[in-house]
Amino acid sequence: MLKLLSCILIVLSPIWPLGENPAPGHPFIIINKTSNELTFIDENRVQTVVSVATGKSGDLTPEGLFTVTVKAINPYYRKKNIQGGDPKNPLGTRWIGFDAKETDGRTYGIHGTNNPASIGRYVSLGCIRMQNEAIESLYDFIPVGTKVLVTRSTKSTEKLAKEYGAISSE
Repeated sequence: MLKLLSCILIVLSPIWPLGENPAPGHPFIIINKTSNELTFIDENRVQTVVSVATGKSGDLTPEGLFTVTVKAINPYYRKKNIQGGDPKNPLGTRWIGFDAKETDGRTYGIHGTNNPASIGRYVSLGCIRMQNEAIESLYDFIPVGTKVLVTRSTKSTEKLAKEYGAISSE
């Protein structure tokens, strides 16, 4: 009986469901394919902007609002059977996967690279590449559930963040 009552209270609770993410102050990532920049927003403000590499062609890196579903340190590269930590591993030292194109976070992601000269260019097969040092510094601040906006826009980062609710308009 207690379990049934608890379930009813949860469903009828005014905080159920919790609502859309992000809320102002929550972590939020914007990847702008026009400038090949990743912006990390947290605590209601832009924390950092770093250069990234995106898809060789405009359609390879999916656009939309996604959710981080998987994180990994020294990720394994399945396509070529390369262990994490191997200098030949193109995923670098960190993987932050998101659910683009109805995938589970193991297909599209933000990751490091073993080719730092590729940063700032259109070279990937769809993922977002960062310098290993940059993704290592952000990794712990991006929890599973963080929203990721991938766009091709001429709008300012602040304008996009306000439109998506990551920064308060006040």
